[in-house]
Amino acid sequence: MAAIYGANASGKSNLLDGLQFMASAVRDSFAVWPPDGGVPRRPFKLDESRVKPSVYVVELIEAGVRYTYGFEVDDHRVREEWLYSYPEKRKRILFERVGSEIKFGTTIAEGGAKGDVLKGLLRPNSLFLSLGAQSGLDAVLPVQRWFAHKLVFRGEAHAQFDHGAITRFLRSNDGLADQFVSLLRIADLGITGILYSEDRPADEDEIFAMLRLMEPDKSNDRVREFLEQVLRQQGRVRLTHGPANRAFDIGEESAGTRSWLMLLPIVLAMLRDGGTLVVDEIDSSLHPRLTAALVGIFRSAEINVGGAQLIFTTHDASLLSPVLGDEVLTREDVWFVDKNSEGASDLYPLTDFKPRKEGENLERRYLGGSYGAVPDVQAEALVSAVLRGVDGAA
Repeated sequence: MAAIYGANASGKSNLLDGLQFMASAVRDSFAVWPPDGGVPRRPFKLDESRVKPSVYVVELIEAGVRYTYGFEVDDHRVREEWLYSYPEKRKRILFERVGSEIKFGTTIAEGGAKGDVLKGLLRPNSLFLSLGAQSGLDAVLPVQRWFAHKLVFRGEAHAQFDHGAITRFLRSNDGLADQFVSLLRIADLGITGILYSEDRPADEDEIFAMLRLMEPDKSNDRVREFLEQVLRQQGRVRLTHGPANRAFDIGEESAGTRSWLMLLPIVLAMLRDGGTLVVDEIDSSLHPRLTAALVGIFRSAEINVGGAQLIFTTHDASLLSPVLGDEVLTREDVWFVDKNSEGASDLYPLTDFKPRKEGENLERRYLGGSYGAVPDVQAEALVSAVLRGVDGAA
C-alpha cells in the first residue's frame, strides 16, 4: 500500500506519469516507436538547459525473485540500461548496456547466438528489455510481463463507462457475479443484482486484432477511436435495485457507483492473480468510506491471495485517521510530494517525521502543515486577492 499526499500541482500525478512512461517504453519502444523518432520523454521544464537525461528505476518481486531494472534516456537515445536479479539474495547481472554496447551476464550469455543476434537488431532509441521480450528471451520475460500485464493504471474518474469491459470480465469469470454484487453493495446498499449481455459479440476478436495491427499514426486516430468506442459499447450493463429488482441504466447510477463498478474487474483480477494497481486522485471518484473499504480488501491476506499492491494519490486527509475506529493507512503507507525552491518535486515518507504510533492525530498535523505537502492558502489572502481584482476592475 502507498498513499501519496500533496498540494495541487505538487507533482503527485507526475510521479505516476513517470511510472506510466516507463511501462510504455518497456512495452512499445522496439515495436511501436519510430526508429528515427527519438525518445518521447518529457524532461523537467523548469531546467533551462533541458539537456539532463531522465533516469527511471524500479524494484519488483516476481515468483519470489527480486529484480532491479532501470534505464537512462535523453531526447534521442537510450544512454544506459540494466537488469539485475537477486536469486537467493545474491546479485546476478542479466545485462548491462551503455549506449549500443551490451554486456550479458551468464544467464543470457549461456544462450549463445540469440544474444548476439539481438545486439544487431537493437536500435538507439529502443530498450533492450522491449526487444528481448519481443524475441522471447526467457531471462527478461518476468520483468517485461510485469510492466505489460501486472502494472495497471486507473485514470480519469469521469472517463466514458466501458460496458464491454464489464461484460467481458463477467463472461470470462464464472461465479464472480455474486462477489461482484456483494462489493457493489458497499457503494450502494440498494443494489440487488447486475444484468449484462451473456452473448459474445461475433466481431469482438476481429476488432481487437485490428487495433493491435494499427500503427500509431494521426491518420488512424479517428478509426482507432471508433473501434474503441464499439468495444466499450459491446453488451449492456444494468444494475437492479429494490425489492422488485428494478433495472437501472448506468446513466441513472451515481458517479461513485459507476467508478466503483469500473474499478471492480481490475481489483478482483489483481486480488486473485497479483499485480500493482495505480490510481490517480482516488478521492475524485470514491467516497472516503469506499476508499477505506478498498484499502481493507487489499490489506486482507485472506482476500488478497495474489499479493496485489495498491498505489494512489489523494487529498483525502480523513484516511490518515481511523475510520469508524479502524486504522485505514499505517504510517509506513503514507508518502508526501512537495515542491522545492527550484520547482522540482520531492517525495518523502511520513516515517521521516517519526510520528508516535499512538495518540498522534496525523490528519490534524498534516492539514496544519507539520509534514509539508499542503497549499499555503489563507482565507484572508483569498479575500484580499478578490478585493484587489474588484478594485482594479472598478
